Amino acid sequence: MQHFASLHAAHAEHAWLTIGAFDGVHLGHQQILSQLTAGAHAKGAPAVVLTFDPHPEEVLRGPRSGFYLSSRQEQAALLAAQGVDVLVTHPFTRETAATSARDFVALLKAQLGLEQLWVGHDFALGRNREGDFTALQGFGVEMDFVMQVVPALELDGAPVSSSRIRALLAEGAVEPAARLLGRPFALAGEVVAGAQRGRGIGVPTANIAVDAKLALPANGVYVTRAAMGERSWGAVTNVGLRPTFEDAPPAPVVEAHLLDYAGGEFYGETLRLEFLARLRAEQRFEGVEALLAQIQRDIAAARQHLTV
Repeated sequence: MQHFASLHAAHAEHAWLTIGAFDGVHLGHQQILSQLTAGAHAKGAPAVVLTFDPHPEEVLRGPRSGFYLSSRQEQAALLAAQGVDVLVTHPFTRETAATSARDFVALLKAQLGLEQLWVGHDFALGRNREGDFTALQGFGVEMDFVMQVVPALELDGAPVSSSRIRALLAEGAVEPAARLLGRPFALAGEVVAGAQRGRGIGVPTANIAVDAKLALPANGVYVTRAAMGERSWGAVTNVGLRPTFEDAPPAPVVEAHLLDYAGGEFYGETLRLEFLARLRAEQRFEGVEALLAQIQRDIAAARQHLTV
């Protein structure tokens, strides 16, 4: 997959294009992408995705922590796996937001040879969202491209959306979130040194440095699948503030106990965690013995879940 850092640097011909934030590349996104790529490839045309960095919400409403469902690197990998040929990640600025719909579409035509534009049912682009479906249809007649609208995908009586997934994660509902994503919600980050308390009580954990912009599940204990390169393990992962100890961190930490891991330390390596189920909320214990007893129950419950 080709990846361009801006629309001005991009080049394609006869592009079949879709535009959006594509945060998380969930099932709703995948519905559009599967139809777009199948149609484009049948005609020998490139399937092109235009997305933005940062997310338009950050520019229009201010920076947000814990917002993104996927990193830019993961998003690109997910889009490539869907068969996308060209990804354009265009910088979103106040100037971008102020661009008229006509000017933006003219740029799409000039840079990509726009032939078909595939969008969701509520799509609009340009200054004040003036480029709605009716306007875009008019531009299509004028600039010689075809509009294709894909209806919203609904699951459990509501449209699949990134905001809905964020809300589920905020509740710790990782299993419903996985249904909407089409895969388990995942986080990846560098393994960094922690307080070493887990090692001291015989339950060593790997502390993951997660980008503050990425969404986290609600504080609690989860069954996860951990992966590093080609190796993987079941794991029990805690997201939270470690309330049993007095030196609670100012922001939630992510620490994973890898089941049956017998190797040495792997600081500096990237560990990926897939969240499979929530075991319980984070809680404060009277002492280390009570905490350790609960950890052992969590490990047993995780093993049972992983063998089902």
